[in-house]
Amino acid sequence: MPPEIVTIPRTKAWLVARSGPLAGTRYLLPEGRTRIGRSPDNDVVLQGPNTATVSAQHLEILKEEGCWRIHDAGSTNGTYLNGEKIVDAELCAQATIQLGNDGPEFSFLMEESAPSDLNQTLVIPQGTVLPPLRPAPGAEPAGEEALIKEAVTRARRARLEGWGGQTMNLMRDMVHRALRRRSRRFLAVIYALAAVLVLTSLYGYWKIRLLKEEKASIDQRIQEIETRLQTAQATPEQRDSLVSQLDAFQDQAEALQHTLLYRVGGIYKEPFVTQQIRQVMNEFGAEMYSIPPEFISRVNFYIQQYQGPDRAKMERSFGDEAPKIAIMRRILEDEKMPPDFAYIPVVESSLAARPTSSAGAAGPWQFTAVTARVYGLRVDRAVDERYELRKSTYAACHFLRNLILDFGAGSSVMLALAAYNLGPTAVKQAIMKSVQDPIKQRNFWYLYRVRALPQETREYVPKVFAAIIIGRNPGHFGF
Repeated sequence: MPPEIVTIPRTKAWLVARSGPLAGTRYLLPEGRTRIGRSPDNDVVLQGPNTATVSAQHLEILKEEGCWRIHDAGSTNGTYLNGEKIVDAELCAQATIQLGNDGPEFSFLMEESAPSDLNQTLVIPQGTVLPPLRPAPGAEPAGEEALIKEAVTRARRARLEGWGGQTMNLMRDMVHRALRRRSRRFLAVIYALAAVLVLTSLYGYWKIRLLKEEKASIDQRIQEIETRLQTAQATPEQRDSLVSQLDAFQDQAEALQHTLLYRVGGIYKEPFVTQQIRQVMNEFGAEMYSIPPEFISRVNFYIQQYQGPDRAKMERSFGDEAPKIAIMRRILEDEKMPPDFAYIPVVESSLAARPTSSAGAAGPWQFTAVTARVYGLRVDRAVDERYELRKSTYAACHFLRNLILDFGAGSSVMLALAAYNLGPTAVKQAIMKSVQDPIKQRNFWYLYRVRALPQETREYVPKVFAAIIIGRNPGHFGF
């Protein structure tokens, strides 16, 4: 007589994001080791505005002998498990993991897979008698009410934790357990439960459809205002009124985006370049629901330029000169500046050996002699440190930091990019000619929409964005 085969459930584990723009996102943890951090070579890559405390290689989660463990990978800001800083510890279900004291938070969840999904088996030798399953002392057999209560509790928990697509899993699990009881009365309860779950799904579908219609209406109004701002010859008062209306509609749209059904419903997927623009803006602190169509159009234009007429320069920048970009990114990161600023020299000089402009600007960062000396570089007949990559990059960090601090919070990074091209004084003079509101003067998107910035500067910022997006995704654009 062959030995009896008994399947043993295997535990699945997830990380569920509890904070940030990806709250509710689930990451399935495979068998073995899972690396988490900001570096692209991690298994779980964390990037975005709330990842300042996350190291390139921050932590590891691994399964050893049936137990899950967490190990800090020498991170700068530490790893916290249930509020306590750890180096290595065992993970239990419902544990809270935080990367840095104020960093992203995750929940560690575990759930047993159905036996049919598993291959691991236990062989029971012939003649062994298995003890019958008995309820715990004092426990009552599971009845119909208990089963329904469990299903409803699991459905509510799944919704609260942002798990999508669980309705059919719950129905299948409940039906499987009910059929084993072979009770007609209980089958009626199961059908009722299935009906409730189907009605819940239909209600969710209806709500998502309403959200789609509401979003389409808001987007249409925003598009109408953007078009009027782009084409109409309006007075300053009329432009301010249009921008105020635009801000009001954007507030409505942002509130809609924060609803759970909006996130799980997959209501709208933007074009790739627009997604990349929005991601860069979010990391710069210049996030905006509606990006001016003209800005998106100019970024796409310069991407096509870099793929076509200027392809040779870009291939050199991302090929032979790639080590220089890597050096500049490390220096910028050490100086607490956005590493993507390393693509400014790609626009300024294409990282040529000894570039000099007609205005006397020189080096990869195209410093004038006056600006270079202000920021500590030696420029004379014997030595010109503008051409030294490391020294000029440190000087550029100090210059850009001063520009960001000078233009205030919010979209100051965008204004700093504009001022790097035109000069801070010239940008301020151009602003003062068109705008009298000191608060709006510090809003790059207001200035862009009402054309308060010079044309050269309006083109420079999209050009830098195009270089950043290609630098982040060279394969996507054929480099």
